[in-house]
Amino acid sequence: MKKFSKLASLALAGVMALSLAACSGDNGSTGTTTEKTETTVTEDTTEVTDAADTTEATTEPAGDLGLKAGFICLHDENSTYDLNFINAAKEACDRLGVECIIKTNIPEGQECYDAAVDLVDSGCDFVFADSFGHEDFMIEAAKEFPEIQFSHATGTKAHTENLANFHNAFACIYDGRYLAGIAAGMKLNEMIEAGTITADQAKMGYVGAFTYAEVISGYTSFYLGAKSVCPTVTMEVTFTGSWYDETAEKTAAQTLIDDGCVLISQHADSMGAPTACETAGVPDVSYNGSTGAACPNTFIVSSRINWEPYFEYCLNAIANGEAIDTDWCGTLNDGSVALTELGGAAAEGTQDAIDEAAAKLMRGEIHVFDTATFTVDGKAVESYMADVDTDADYTPDHETVVEGDYGDKYIDESGEGLRSAPFFSLNIDGITLLDTAF
Repeated sequence: MKKFSKLASLALAGVMALSLAACSGDNGSTGTTTEKTETTVTEDTTEVTDAADTTEATTEPAGDLGLKAGFICLHDENSTYDLNFINAAKEACDRLGVECIIKTNIPEGQECYDAAVDLVDSGCDFVFADSFGHEDFMIEAAKEFPEIQFSHATGTKAHTENLANFHNAFACIYDGRYLAGIAAGMKLNEMIEAGTITADQAKMGYVGAFTYAEVISGYTSFYLGAKSVCPTVTMEVTFTGSWYDETAEKTAAQTLIDDGCVLISQHADSMGAPTACETAGVPDVSYNGSTGAACPNTFIVSSRINWEPYFEYCLNAIANGEAIDTDWCGTLNDGSVALTELGGAAAEGTQDAIDEAAAKLMRGEIHVFDTATFTVDGKAVESYMADVDTDADYTPDHETVVEGDYGDKYIDESGEGLRSAPFFSLNIDGITLLDTAF
């Protein structure tokens, strides 16, 4: 797995200011399937407007690699998760002079294989899919077309398939969620100081999609970020059983609010939770893009993976005849982990707190899963095993509790020799999992 070195030349302010920006188009044509709407996310807005399927022209690209890239998305631009990929694909392809084809609303089934084959038949040199359930169908296509490079987000099988043309990618988004958690903790402190809540009422709610390690890692890092500035914070988590279900997500958020949660965050892809928060007047930390326009009174901040560095890395590697890493994991340092600008609901001093923590994360001075900052069933975590890249059954045989350069011990979720997808799945104290299904 590739872990980027810390880039001294990368300005921290620039990393923290990264936000979703609408791309004016892409080079060549953009194809979509069953596409109903066009969504634009800018620094602090999310706008949805009706639009038919279109082929868009672009401005003159900065580069000209002479390649064609295809992207397969589980949903369309109405999903904040998919929109984040769509914007990154367009931006990276436009910058490098790569023709871009985007297929939306592709289920996690045989339709993914069919979409991948269609993209190959359309002349794509690189095919990427964005959802966990797409992986087996991407592998099937990769085996059939060994001359084409295939890549998949959040997957776990590239290191056991041993295909030169199939790759997994993710990023250390736990760093971004930790920083977003700091923003949440700062808001809780503001509410405590104002007398709106007491310290023991600092309870957050979290709307999760599935009980996957990716979601567990995400809500745990968010909680630990909040706890780092608001020690009395607790959190309740519920799961919808779907990546995108606006009704379920809204109901889940409202249930958490009714149960006394005074701040809500999420790992689900619709506007359901943020709009429930805006209606109830409850502060909200969203994911994958700002919800500031739709929720101006409650939006605090959002973290996201910026996929542009990965797409550019892959496309340049293909153009240069270089191998693509089997497992790739982007970082804060290379801009792959980003936050939006703060919303109007953020507490005073939040940006300074985020900047300070981000600088320490980038230097390795602090780590999200520092074992001194949490317990499991009242006990400190001394060891946590994960699988190495040679075990197809993912047998836990790799120690991930390591010592940092500053003497701390932490679970190194993105350590060398591990797959890029998250594996942290501990249920730490302070977080309560609810059984409610929506």
